[in-house]
This record gives sequence, C-alpha cells and structure tokens, in this order.
Amino acid sequence: MDCYLFIDFGSTYTKVTLIDIEKEEIVATSKAYTTVETDVTIGYNNALEKLYTKVNKEVNIVKKLACSSAAGGLKIVAIGLVPELTAEAAKRAALGAGARVIKTYSHNLNNSEVLEIKNSNADMILLAGGTDGGNTECITYNAGMLAKHNIQIPVVVAGNKSCNDEIEEIFNSKIEYYITENVMPNLNNINVIPARETIRSIFMKQIVNAKGMEHVEESISEILMPTPASVLKAADVLSRGTKDEDGIGDLVVVDIGGATTDIHSIGEGAPSKPSVVLRGLEEPIAKRTVEGDLGMRYSATSVYEAAGNRMMKKYLDIKNYDLEEEFNKRYNNTSFISESEKDIAFDEGMAKVCADISMKRHAGRVEPIYSPLGSMYSQTGKDLMELSYVIGTGGILVNSKNPADILKASTFTMDDPDSLKPRNPKFLIDKDYILSAMGLLAMVDENMAVRMLKKYIVECGGNIDESKEQKAY
Repeated sequence: MDCYLFIDFGSTYTKVTLIDIEKEEIVATSKAYTTVETDVTIGYNNALEKLYTKVNKEVNIVKKLACSSAAGGLKIVAIGLVPELTAEAAKRAALGAGARVIKTYSHNLNNSEVLEIKNSNADMILLAGGTDGGNTECITYNAGMLAKHNIQIPVVVAGNKSCNDEIEEIFNSKIEYYITENVMPNLNNINVIPARETIRSIFMKQIVNAKGMEHVEESISEILMPTPASVLKAADVLSRGTKDEDGIGDLVVVDIGGATTDIHSIGEGAPSKPSVVLRGLEEPIAKRTVEGDLGMRYSATSVYEAAGNRMMKKYLDIKNYDLEEEFNKRYNNTSFISESEKDIAFDEGMAKVCADISMKRHAGRVEPIYSPLGSMYSQTGKDLMELSYVIGTGGILVNSKNPADILKASTFTMDDPDSLKPRNPKFLIDKDYILSAMGLLAMVDENMAVRMLKKYIVECGGNIDESKEQKAY
C-alpha cells in the first residue's frame, strides 16, 4: 500500500496522518506530546509507534512532509511607515505566512522601541515602509536603527524598492537580511505573496533550531511551512478548487486553540448590498488573523479581560461559577482537561466568546455616510455576510457534542448591526483534524487534496454524534 505521511509538529502535540494514495483515504492518525523541551524526535517517534499499531497492511511511504508550530511557532515583528497602510500591509504578509505578529511598529523607531524588539522573543523582523518611489527616509532610518543596535535575528526587507541599495550598505556584514518585493508598491495595492514566501523559506531554515529537529529532517522529505500556513492553504484549495476539481465557494475556518484563535477567510469580501463604498486597504482573498488574547488555556485570563461578565453571561449561566477562579484554573494549569459537565459547559462558553470576538475582529464593518446623492454606507474590511460555510477546528470544537452551537457565536446578530459577520452559513467540522495535512497534500496534489477535504469535512448539526455525522457534499 503506497502512502503519504503528513506530520504536524504542534506546540503541544505532534500529529501524524497516513494517507492511502490509491484509495484517497485516511489509513490512520495518531498524536503524541511534542517533546520540544528535550528532543522533538521523541514525540515524533511516539506518535509513529501509535500510528503503526493501527495499520494492518504493509505500508510503503512514498513521501513524508511536515509543517510545524513547535516552540511557539513563527513570531514576527512588523515595521512600517503609516499604521493604516504599510505597517498593516506588513502585518498581513506575516500573518499569511503563518506567523504570529507579536508587535507592529510605525514611523521612525526610537531607541526604546528597538531595545524592546531586541529583547523580545521574535524570530524575524519584517521591515516595510513607503510605496515604490515614495517615502525613503523612514525605512532607511529604521534600517539604521536596527543596525546600530546590532539586531541578531533575520530581517526581511519589503519596502520602497528605491531604498534597497542603501539598506544593503547599512546591513552589510552586520545583519542577516533578505530583500523581496514591496508589500505595498503603490497606494491601496497590497503585494504580500513575495514577502510571505521569503518568510516561509527563512522559517524552514530556522525550524531545525527546535531540539532534535535536525534528526527528524534526515528521515522526512521536507518541512514545508508553518502549520497555520498549511491550514490556510487547505482552506484556499477547498474554497476555490482547481482547474479539474470544483471548490465549494467562500468559507471561513475558525480554529480555537489553547493560546490563540485563528480565523482564515477565503473570498473576495466585496459589498453584498448596493450603495456601499469600500474604504481602506484592499483585502486579500485568502486572509488570516490571529487573536493572541483568545485561547482556551494559555490565554484564558485574557479571554476574561476581553469578554468581561457581560459577554460571559451571554453564553453561560454565570451564577454557577466563580468566573475569576475558573479562568485562573485554566491559565495556571494549561494541561487541564474538562471532564465534568460543569467544566465542559464553562469551556464551551469560553469557546463561544473566542468565536464571537475573533470573528468580529476579522470581519469588516459598515457605517452610514451622507452625500449629496443621499444616504450610503462605507465598508472597511471584508463583507462575509453571504458566506456559504463556517468550518470549525481545534480541540474544543472537534470534541464538542454541540460544535454548531459554538460556531453559531461567530455569526451575525442584531447586537452588533454594523458587523459584516456571516449571516446564515452552513456549519462544518474538521472532525479528523485533516486541514493541516491537506494543506501539505495540496503542495503535492491539489486535486487529491480537494477531493479528500470534501470527503472528510463533515456537516454538524446542533447535536452531533457518530451515527448522525454526514459528509457535507
């Protein structure tokens, strides 16, 4: 039996998926704790041992491909000229590459800001600023500040191309740097793909820094990308399809994790109503946002700060809980597993808050404007109101008996009438944790990835169980 083996080195678990190439089926999956503190090879081998106990036939692995968010994933600092323009464009490029943007800076950096960057745990800096032929002072000044403080992490330069020669002279022999195309070559024109690919290639070189990863690389074909980028790739091919396989149309993936909630949307996001004018930067068709304050364990106390009692009351009968105690319990014990009905209900209330706030931040908004021609609306961000599908993934959703109830919290309500959240989508669930594996498969065979995604992404009702699960297509 010829198979592909896909590995996801997660920050908590290493997940492996074995695919039968001929039948286009999942043969088996397994996971083991990611032993990032000692040697990731241990966790990888533990996962493989579990996997092979589930396989009855002799297996010929044709290719082994991996993605990784081990050691906390890829952390980037984005620097631009204007917060709403080049700094935002740099942030989008980093997020599309599967990174977590830990801080964004704009205008000329001061000494304290550069020291903050130097003392941070960032893996990379994305330096942008100025449209091509536009402002040259800011990006060259910031390059000089980074060189002056002897920054020791790679810098991706993706700003005004007129400054590239000068920046090369500034960085020469002092800083590891990579020059790529401007993330915003002209006003309102976003060009994130070259920077995104540069970031991804540097990450692939750096990932061997995780303890033991160099030994893993000897036994697999390639580590292709950060895990979030793999999920975004899977969402993209499922939505848009290929020249031979139809996609399913516009969709959103809601990924609720222990530390963050990631939203991936695929779709143009153009206004769905007349009399709406677009404002702000052009939105990418494949867009990812990361909410670092919305997570089920590592960010539990931040969820409470973001939600407060009022929003928790919307999704949970808070009379039964000491809210501060419950959030602290999860924050202080990140391996805590909810087993009682009371704890499970609290977790699902938290998940609804994460879904609600993260989608609100991801989706666009409209506001009324008045012109000589009458009343109109101004739209910033993506209009997701007519979106067809919302797909849930992450432990809280995959293991829930009521995943649709959690996902429903991400949809439009009249509580926030200016939001452009999805209005009436169909809810699907990544029951087999297949998205990251299918993103890797798409790098090998996009048609097969689309077919398998259609097969394994299942529709969820209000109360899902194994006997009631239905394929979505």
